[in-house]
Amino acid sequence: MDQKQEGLVRRCPRLGNPVPFSYCEVCGDDQQPCFKILDCWWEHFDVVQYLKDHLPEDQFNQLMADRPKPKVASLIELIEQAKNRNT
Repeated sequence: MDQKQEGLVRRCPRLGNPVPFSYCEVCGDDQQPCFKILDCWWEHFDVVQYLKDHLPEDQFNQLMADRPKPKVASLIELIEQAKNRNT
């Protein structure tokens, strides 16, 4: 990790408490970057270039392509899953 990013800490919108950038790099599925890493860190430094420089090309492209589902769609999906478990 670059020294510039090493000391960066911000409040995580998912967890609600401060986390270092290093946590965001590995807290996602399979120890991959969090899907919100771009949304959270773009104001602090060029996170896109940093990830492009530090991730394998296929992993970087996957991160750029994956966008979270809208909250309404996620809620509907969770409700459907709960209904299916209870029937």
